[in-house]
This record gives sequence, structure tokens and C-alpha cells, in this order.
Amino acid sequence: MRETGVSVKVQRRDVIRAGAGATLASLVGGLARPARAEEISGATGTFDDSTVIQIARRLSNAAYQAPDQHLPKVLDNLNFDQYRGIAYRPERALWAADNLDFDAEFFPRGFLYRPRIAIYEVVNGQSSAVPYSPDLFTYADPALKVDDNLGFAGLRLRAAINTPGVKEEFCVFLGASYFRAIAKGQIYGLSARGFADGTGDPKGEEFALFRAFWLEKPRPGVQAMVLHALLDSPSLTGAFRFTIRPGDTTVFDVQTSLFPRTAIEQSGIAPLTGMYYFDANDHNHVDDWRPAAHDSEALQMWTGSGQQLFRPLRNPLDLQVSTFSDVSPRGFGLMQRRRAFHDFEDLALHYEKRPSLWIEPIGDWGAGWVDLVEIPTPNEVNDNIVSFWRPKEPLRAGQEYTYTYRMYWGWDVPFPTPLARIGATRVGAVTDSSDARFFSIDFAGAPFDHLPKDTHFHVVPKASAGTIRKVVVEPNPDINGWRTTFEFVPGDAKVSDLSATLETDSGPVSEQWLYRWTP
Repeated sequence: MRETGVSVKVQRRDVIRAGAGATLASLVGGLARPARAEEISGATGTFDDSTVIQIARRLSNAAYQAPDQHLPKVLDNLNFDQYRGIAYRPERALWAADNLDFDAEFFPRGFLYRPRIAIYEVVNGQSSAVPYSPDLFTYADPALKVDDNLGFAGLRLRAAINTPGVKEEFCVFLGASYFRAIAKGQIYGLSARGFADGTGDPKGEEFALFRAFWLEKPRPGVQAMVLHALLDSPSLTGAFRFTIRPGDTTVFDVQTSLFPRTAIEQSGIAPLTGMYYFDANDHNHVDDWRPAAHDSEALQMWTGSGQQLFRPLRNPLDLQVSTFSDVSPRGFGLMQRRRAFHDFEDLALHYEKRPSLWIEPIGDWGAGWVDLVEIPTPNEVNDNIVSFWRPKEPLRAGQEYTYTYRMYWGWDVPFPTPLARIGATRVGAVTDSSDARFFSIDFAGAPFDHLPKDTHFHVVPKASAGTIRKVVVEPNPDINGWRTTFEFVPGDAKVSDLSATLETDSGPVSEQWLYRWTP
């Protein structure tokens, strides 16, 4: 797998965090004649795993109609604090009185979340709408209580993920096709979404919308629940089936069927979205007292040929789009390996407790690319990192495309590796050279537990442009591992892709480190 990419100057994209969900300020691409959520034909009545697929297929053959976004005047321009002041009553949660392992609460419409999203309950193969009432909520400002049948903006799922018998929120679907989850002991960080279209394109990106959800009522004692979602946008429709199992790692089994209305050149399957502000590898244009601030520190990949790759993230000055070609990928994800409080020193935000998210493709996804989009951000408010699988062939109008994958929201990748792993990447100035950069890479992990102490390790760093000099490989007893350092001289290069692997005389013993250098 080889990293290629482009560097483009574009306006940064702001992400506003609201409540438990994170989404982009522009939530729905393209507006058309409003269609109320209740008008989705076939949404109620007999329901099985083919129902949402049939609805999505039928909608794909008709012109896009956006869901209702009209709100009463008093709710039309809510700010964040006003929106947060409208809270769902826990005692009114769906299934609250049924002594099940799950219940569900719903978000009001307003602030960034204007579209009316249809929500249905499925019981014994029959679907019915979850009724809306303003009495489902409490209001910090009583003037915001409106008697209209406004409907919902999204939902949260709750389970006893940390304390037996105490249900807590562990998953949220809110805003466009965004959703996010946590594992036991974690707090929210990065997000996922149903589909990406045109991410990183200076011409703009279209954001598909989950416009309806069907929640299957769980059976007593079953520690998994099934949620279906209908995706809709001007360019495509889709049907999603999520089987969700919260725990030490929260696992989503995802089955998708996509129906393009138009040809889609830049499709994104299983897109991930996170925030990267700075770390020891990218601190030179950030004046901040903490050692690091990010939801995710790296893109990690396991290729179809068995390579394990680790690409530290950056907050570049110009937008960067990197592409990693592959065939039948085994997995990829945005990962957070730093797990000590002292890695971040932030008593409020606790980045060390943010989840990693690993995508495991099920079946053969064929040829394509893992794309990584890094967007400049001046602060940690913005979700500026996006990664996804981009199929080699464009999606064609009138066709059906199916993808199945497993999502692991947790503390690390779900599989062990015999390879040494990247423990840290640090970059800084070279004291006697104004045009060189100093790199330090730590390797730690399994090989050092069994390889002889006199094993000869070496590293041969490579650069697509510029030169590398003064390579040193030495033990790092503090981590029971090894460290390589080198100087990189870019010369006239405007971008350079660097790589390095720790090796013995018998071959590689570490995952491959990749890095995109820009001025």
C-alpha cells in the first residue's frame, strides 16, 4: 500500500458539538419540497429485514424530497444552551417499564437539528410510529414548550454499560447520518456516519440524512438490540441494519444496501470523523499548555496483503487528502492509543478516555482506497479528520450496492498482533539546521518479550521527496522497546511521504510507520 495525496487550500469546515451528538453545521445537502416523515409509504405495518430495503429502493426511483424542517417561531433560532435546556424525561423512555436491557430516549428538534426524523417501534414483526408529545420533555424555559406535533430529531440508546442495573447513554444517532458510541468506562469522542459523498472536494460535500429509524423491541435477557435506518439524500438512498452490543468493546454489526439516484464518483463507505488538534508530532503552530489534544491520534490499517500500517494524524496548514490503495482490506480505523491522563493533562475533556473505532469489512470489498482527509483547524471545536473506504469503481445510478462490516468502539484494535507497534511519534527542530526536522519514533510490544537481548535492530527510513540523514536506532528501556531517530531535510519539497519499519536480519518486526510532512 502506498500513500498518495494532494494539498489544497480550502476554507475550514466547522463542526459544532451539541448535546451528545456531533455534526456539521450544514446538515442536509440540497433542499426540495418538504415531505413530512409520516408520509413514508410502507413504514408501518408488517416489518421484516427487507422492509427498509424495499422503501429505499422505491425512493431511489423518485425525486429527492427533504423532510420537514419548519419549526414554530419560538423554536426557530434556538442557541446551544436553549436547546440543551429541553431534556427528555428518563421515566418516559421507550421500554422503560419493561425490565429490558435497553431503553431509548429521543431528541427534540431545534438548534442544528431541524429535520423531522420518523421513529418507529417494531414489536413481533409489526411496526408503528413512536408517538410524539411535548410532555416527553422538561423545559428549562417553559416558553419553549409548544403543543404542536413536532416530532423528533434523533435518538439515544441506554444500557447498564458501567454499573449493573443503572442504564446510561452509550450510543447516539443525531444530525445528518452521524452516530457515535462508547465502550465501558469511556466518554464520547469520534463519530461515524452512514455515507460520505465528496469529502475533501473543494466543490463541497453532500450530507446524506438518516430520515427514519425502526427500533426492534429487544427480548428479555438479550444483550443486543437491532436498529434499522433509512438513508436519503439528493444522490442516493440506503437501508441500514445495526445489531448493537454494548460492553468492554461496543460492537455494531452493520448491513447496508445503497441505491444511487445519480452516479457518485467520490463515495465513502463506513466513514469515520474525528478531531485532531495537536500532539508531539505536530505542535509547532499551536500555542497550548497541554501535551496533546485529539479524539484520535492515527489512522491504522490492516491491508488485504497482511500489512499493518500506522499513519499519525496532523493538523496541516492546508487541507490534505491522502489515499492508500488496497484490495480486500482487512480493516482500518481512527485510533487513540494514548491512554494515560498525563498524555493530555486535561481534567475537563479526558481525551485518554475517547474511543478508538475499528472497521472490519465482512466479505470481499474488492479494489479501492482508504482515504484520509485532514482539514486545518485553529482549535479543538472542529471535527477535522475524516477517513473511509472508497471503492475503485464509481457508484452507478439505478444499481444496488451492499456492504457489510463490523464496528468496534473500544480501547484498541480487536485483534492481537505479533508485531511491535508505534508507541509515539515526536517531531521538532534541529538545533544546528534551520531547514531540517528531527523525528523520533518509539516501537513497543510483543517482539521485545521474546527476542534475544543481543538482537540487531535497524531502520531504513524512506522519503518520497527530500533526504534523510543521521539515522540512529537504540533501546528505550522505559517502554521495553526501541527508538529510532533521524533528521529529515525537505529541500525544495512542498510535501513528502515518509515511512519506516523496525527490522532485524530476518525481516520486519514492527508495523509500518507512515507520515505526511508538509511545511
